Amino acid sequence: MLSHEHYMRRCLELAALGIGNVSPNPMVGAVIVYNDRIIGEGYHQKYGEAHAEVNAVKQVVDKFTDHAELLSRSTIYVSLEPCAHYGKTPPCADLIIKHHIPKVVVGCRDPFEQVNGRGIEKLLAAGIEVTTGELEEECKWLNRRFFTRVQKHRPYVILKWAQTADGFFAPADGSQFWITGNESRKLVHQWRGEEDAILVGTNTVTADNPQLNVRYATGKTPKRIVIDRKLKLQSDSNVFDHSVETFVFNAIKTDVNGKNKYIALEDFDNYVPQYILYQLYLQDIQSVIIEGGAYTLNKFIEAGLWDEARIFTGKAELQSGIKAPTVTGIIADKISSGEDGLEIIINS
Repeated sequence: MLSHEHYMRRCLELAALGIGNVSPNPMVGAVIVYNDRIIGEGYHQKYGEAHAEVNAVKQVVDKFTDHAELLSRSTIYVSLEPCAHYGKTPPCADLIIKHHIPKVVVGCRDPFEQVNGRGIEKLLAAGIEVTTGELEEECKWLNRRFFTRVQKHRPYVILKWAQTADGFFAPADGSQFWITGNESRKLVHQWRGEEDAILVGTNTVTADNPQLNVRYATGKTPKRIVIDRKLKLQSDSNVFDHSVETFVFNAIKTDVNGKNKYIALEDFDNYVPQYILYQLYLQDIQSVIIEGGAYTLNKFIEAGLWDEARIFTGKAELQSGIKAPTVTGIIADKISSGEDGLEIIINS
């Protein structure tokens, strides 16, 4: 007999397939087991569409003529507590009750106010056996973006930068200087497709004129966030091409021009990272990659408003220039990316 852990790990594998497509919802996987055999599985594939439990039950219904009997004698494993409220779709707890599934194993509770234990309570009230906390930490980590947004009222913040072997971010004049190789650039584009937004400052746009898209990978292009206090950037910069929603935080105006949305901050000398992240939270942005420059990265580091840092170190040296930011935290991973080193640090 296989353990609860075995089936919950499959739930996590399925849930991860939804990355980049379900925000601001969480990633969720579900597995239905009958007599130690998986008879149905599913995951939340796209925001606004069917949840994991719905897709798993549908697979059983579509595959078996005796689906009612099978479901009434099965266990459903779900990486996150089944929802108990009407949102874009009906409550998944009601679906489980409707199909008389007698046992439910839950990875972790949903912190969202309209759920947060209510799904479990509804199942228990219907006489269903519920087991909770299976691979709980792994389930929470998978949905760290969702948990951060719900519990801290801000997006999950990922810092990303490249530094030379001697610890520099860029030449002293801020000009463009490629530090990493093709493998690292492709990986960065893959990451962009997994997150809701990407943030840069005025200096990065001036020096690099970046497109901030995913042309070296597959996935959706994230929303763009630009900090341009005095609105100095040229209107023909790539970030203003109206190809994707772009938020421009500044000290001058609040306005909308096509897909470019200008948001004026009342105080551009204090708490700028806090103001920006709260505005992004209000826009249902669940995660943001901050790609620079060094001044912008350091502002978020100084404010303590970061969750994860992904730092590439190339082989080139500059001898002098703009020093790379530094962070302290838990080293989650150290790997190679082509000829570059990659270190991932979690803010403890």
